[in-house]
Amino acid sequence: MTDKNNNQLITKFDEIAEKYDSQRRKLIPCFDDFYGTATSLVQPQTAAPRILDLGAGTGLLSSYILGQYPAAKLTLIDLSQGMLDIAKLRFGEMNANLTILAGDYTAFESDEPFDCVVSALSIHHLEDQAKQNLYARIFKLLKPGGIFVNADQILGSTPFLDQLYRADWEAKIEATDLTREALQAAYERTKLDKMAPLDQQLAWLKASGFADVDCVYKYYNFVVMFAQKPEA
Repeated sequence: MTDKNNNQLITKFDEIAEKYDSQRRKLIPCFDDFYGTATSLVQPQTAAPRILDLGAGTGLLSSYILGQYPAAKLTLIDLSQGMLDIAKLRFGEMNANLTILAGDYTAFESDEPFDCVVSALSIHHLEDQAKQNLYARIFKLLKPGGIFVNADQILGSTPFLDQLYRADWEAKIEATDLTREALQAAYERTKLDKMAPLDQQLAWLKASGFADVDCVYKYYNFVVMFAQKPEA
């Protein structure tokens, strides 16, 4: 990410941090299926997996995963300290199995590989080349047989489809009880989006070395992608 883009993201998400979780269900029409599918795809080969959450925000996705794997060792990384402060409140700062890092996950490195890498509603903020570079980095961060799950938003494959997706989302969130201020803030945040088409991203994952690559769930432009690193 560029410093300018980083700063814009940090500002926007620091501003929304305290309200983020309470607004999720209203801003994501398919909330339960979206997060439920992503969580169900995290199927490590151990009861105490090492899991990396990229763009973890308030730790929402990690909280669901922890409910499924209480002994998991989680590393959460995000640009927004404000969002991570909420994550610390959610999990408790003294949780020995939890590491919370403020920083740019596109440059994250680790000496010890992970069983799973996950991300929710974050990677669409990256430029296309940065997405490709990140997928290659994630491949290297995973153990053989490791799993990558990306719950995110994608660009429609044609301008018509993209407008169809946008119109559906706007109609559904306008029908909630979100305030005009909250709606406007959500629309402003979408100006920072750099979404890419689904087929293109699946191709990038395959090109990075992943096998068993698929879109497991799709609701308009909300998708859950799955990719597995081949066994050694």
